[in-house]
Amino acid sequence: MVAIRRRQTRRTLARVAGAADDTLQPVLDAVEAADGPVGVGEIAEALGVDQPRASKLVAAAVGAGLLRREADQSDGRRAWLVLTDAGAERLARVHAFRREVFATAMAGWSETEQATFAELLTRFVAALPRP
Repeated sequence: MVAIRRRQTRRTLARVAGAADDTLQPVLDAVEAADGPVGVGEIAEALGVDQPRASKLVAAAVGAGLLRREADQSDGRRAWLVLTDAGAERLARVHAFRREVFATAMAGWSETEQATFAELLTRFVAALPRP
């Protein structure tokens, strides 16, 4: 499990996929995974980091043109984070690369084996404690 974790982190896959700054990938993934509007506080929670660290990561992603801030129309003190076209393109490239990596790793597996693995892995991950 340790070997899997080290080799398959979001940052590692982003770096291998050609992302210039792999530290921003978890931020993009968190924005993409959000069920609704997401701010810095939600990013901090999703990444398991403190608010100042999340703020720095978000600022870097905004500076890199991967995210933009949009004012919350109901509360002018808040800003929502939104993927830019460049951010969405980067996510698409990283997702495609991840799919290639997994397809290569499971080459030769039957559809039944792949489905069983996906089901068991999903159950395993769901049962893990959240940090």
